[in-house]
Formats: sequence, C-alpha cells, structure tokens
Amino acid sequence: MQRVDPASFTPELTVDALLNGPGALCVRGLFSAAQIDEARRIVMAHSDDRAQTVTHFQGQAAHDERLHLQRRVWNLLAKGDVFSQMAEEERIVAAMRAFLGDDFIMGSIAANRILPGGPGQEPHIDYPYWDYHMPGTFPAGINTSFPLNAQVTIPLDPFTAETGATAFVPHTQNMLRYPNENDRFYERAVRMEAEPGDAIVFFGATWHCAMPNHSTRDRSAVLIQYLPKFVKPMEDLRAMVGEAFVKRASGTMRQLLGLNYPYPQNLEAIDKATNAEGRTNAKRY
Repeated sequence: MQRVDPASFTPELTVDALLNGPGALCVRGLFSAAQIDEARRIVMAHSDDRAQTVTHFQGQAAHDERLHLQRRVWNLLAKGDVFSQMAEEERIVAAMRAFLGDDFIMGSIAANRILPGGPGQEPHIDYPYWDYHMPGTFPAGINTSFPLNAQVTIPLDPFTAETGATAFVPHTQNMLRYPNENDRFYERAVRMEAEPGDAIVFFGATWHCAMPNHSTRDRSAVLIQYLPKFVKPMEDLRAMVGEAFVKRASGTMRQLLGLNYPYPQNLEAIDKATNAEGRTNAKRY
C-alpha cells in the first residue's frame, strides 16, 4: 500500500491513488497521540459493556456465535469532540472535495473494535455499493469511473497481520463487482498495515475485509464514510447528534451533516414563489 507523510498528502495524489492506483493510501501520523488516546478511551468506554450492536459482513460470525468479539460504536459525533476533529481534518476535507465534489457529505462515523480471537469479515465493498451482490437493484450501466464513496480508517491500535489489519485486493475498484469465492481474495490480498494516528484513505469499491484478530490485544479503529452530496447517508447523523450539536457546528460540519443541500423537501409547503434552481437567479430554500 502506498504510504505518504502529511506534507505529501495532496488532493491530486489522493484522486490518482484511489481512482487509478491501488485504491488505497496510508497517511502516516496524521493525528496526534493525544487525539488517539482520547478517541480510544471513549470507544472502549462505550463498547466494554455493550457487545451487541448492528454490524455488517459478519454472517459467519453470527452463525458461529462470535459476534460478541466484534463491537461497533455508532454516533461518535455525539460522544466526543475528537471525532469531529477527525472528520473535519483539513487535509482529509481537501482530498474529499477533489474526489467526491465540493459539497460532499459524511455518511457515517463509527468505531469498530475486534477483540482477541475476534472474527474477520466476508470480503466486500462498501456503501452504497455494499449490496451489489444483487446487481439487479442498481441502475443499468452503473460503474466506478466516478466515485460514490470514500472511506477513512484511523487505527486506534496497531494494524498488523497478527491483529487483523484490513486486507484488500489492489486495483479492484476499477471493476464494479462484489467479490465471490472464485476470486481468490485471500491469495491476492495485501494488508492495510498502519500505526495508531495514521489515516488509511480508500475507495470503498475496492474489495476488502477486516481479518481475524489472532493477537492478545484489541484491534480498534475509527471508520469514516464520505459520500457525494446526492447519495443517501447510511447513518441519520443529523437526527442522531441532536440540536445542541447542530447549533454549534462549524461550517464544514454543517456540510458533512448534509445541511447545505436542501433536498428532499416539501416543495408544496413553500408559499413564496421563487426560482430555486438553474443558472440564472436561482435561490434555494
């Protein structure tokens, strides 16, 4: 996997790596030790006493009754300011503007904690492509020549082969297809190995999965999903964070929550006639 320092983490490099390169990029040391310690403390506190939350791509673990060894913490924005700092990190925001458009939004921000002995995931692709094992539910001609997703993984513990660092197959973002048992995923995959504070940026159409944790320590990370402005978010972040959070949100955070894009709306309820869209004299409500 390509690795760069923060000074070399440019929007142009990101777009090229995610669209034309391997599909993933690791930015070394983007977040401070203090930020990582605070994020990890919160994630541990919210997952120690609550093993069962909604998760994804863990069908075999559910069958084997091992879901309790993999824990998700949702709604991170409401759980600590450090998660807003991560989501709004200026170099990540600049890269996402280039990759997904100036008005991109955030679809989800959550933590994934895999305990020792915890299972891996099935190889998959991410929302909104994540159910492409049913291609008939998608439009004709859909492809990844333009992206509908970007992911940022921020390790809170070392991502190594032993702890279950995410595996991915480079360049698979160029074919929009859900991986299957004939694709030799595990033979072809490489690991997203990284240290706490690094940021792994990747195109979610790239085949990937968390791997089993064979170590004696936790493997936890913050997972951020970014989307173009017109894609329906996975988490209802605006409702989940509450009014107090929205009132004090920065301009960037308001954009990430989708507040800058006015649709859908009840157009019949707008009683003042206006030209809401178009090049000339458009005024949105």
